[in-house]
Amino acid sequence: MITNEFQITREQLAQFERDGFLVVRGLFNQSETQSLIEHFMALHSKGVSGELDGYQAPPMEESGGDILKHFPRMMHPHLWDETSMNYMLDARFHTILKALMQDEVLATQSMLYFKPPGARGQALHQDNFYLKVAPGTCMAAWLSLDDADQENGGMFVVPGSHQAGVLCPHPADPAKSFTVEEVNVPEGMAPVPCDLKAGDVLFFNGSVIHGSYPNTSKERFRRAFICHYMPESSTEISQWYKLFDFNGNRVTRHESQWGGPCGTEDAALLKEAHEKMGAH
Repeated sequence: MITNEFQITREQLAQFERDGFLVVRGLFNQSETQSLIEHFMALHSKGVSGELDGYQAPPMEESGGDILKHFPRMMHPHLWDETSMNYMLDARFHTILKALMQDEVLATQSMLYFKPPGARGQALHQDNFYLKVAPGTCMAAWLSLDDADQENGGMFVVPGSHQAGVLCPHPADPAKSFTVEEVNVPEGMAPVPCDLKAGDVLFFNGSVIHGSYPNTSKERFRRAFICHYMPESSTEISQWYKLFDFNGNRVTRHESQWGGPCGTEDAALLKEAHEKMGAH
């Protein structure tokens, strides 16, 4: 049962509408975050050994020195992992998202980012560039499983950037980002660090510019369980995403054009998106 401590206040709602994001501290407890860490690390081990159909990770000796090839992110684990589905549809997410969206909520995606020591970050981007939710936008719930700060590659967000709409990206620096696209920060705005403790959740609008820098720590992971959602009243979403209501039932919407996985790792896909959006 959700108690009043997980109901957002008018002040929090006003801050979300102004900045495009909101941090809810301690939404999940230490026992839950540690259990999720152990669960996903066990799944990763099965992915390395080839025992897992939904996720494969090459052994470190076959990664070519790229730690993220050994620890690739898990995309849509809720489609094959009951634990991921249960957390994606957790009532705490539902309560807060419904208040922020002012609408009923549909779940669209889950992801697990491991981000071990030495891993590159993800260049500044906007989620609805990929999800293509319309009308309106998607919403992210970014659950930090480890304490996340600037040393181990914590999140940066650009307050107010949701007001600029979805921008067309340009190529990112591959030495710093494992995805290949990046957006410019609008004039007068700047990215700010968003340090989180394990169990904190960062909720943000799909047009908010956000990203992270490399994990420069020696031994600290920055694991995060990330889910995306959309308003029930939205009528379109990219074909990459399957929808569920909070009872776990499949829901369908029209397929919007283009879109793609949340954060492109293939430069050819970025070029194709530019051509389709009329960028030069």
